[in-house]
Amino acid sequence: MFFIENEGQAVARTDYWQSVQAQAGYVYLSWNAGAARLLVPDAAKHLLREMRGAEYVIISKGALHGRDALELVFEDGSDAPFVIHMLSEQCDRLLPENNQGGGFVVTVWTRGGN
Repeated sequence: MFFIENEGQAVARTDYWQSVQAQAGYVYLSWNAGAARLLVPDAAKHLLREMRGAEYVIISKGALHGRDALELVFEDGSDAPFVIHMLSEQCDRLLPENNQGGGFVVTVWTRGGN
């Protein structure tokens, strides 16, 4: 697993960027202080362009190939918003109960910050 040092909703430090998963381009979702923090490694920076126009992000639980998964929809008002599907292993915990139905912020982090 990865080390993530939190500073409220911010990611103060993490060793995720040096991980095999990051080098392979896998995003990682971390929750803290009412925020979903999406860590986007260097190998997946091309995804940032797709995320930029989003007004908000919808996160829902489901299954992917028979495994627990999350879907992140970057809602931009178009007929085809950008979507990320990720396995639950790419998340440090499930969506906290007090955040079910929204009421949390979504931030995107790269090695250089958010």
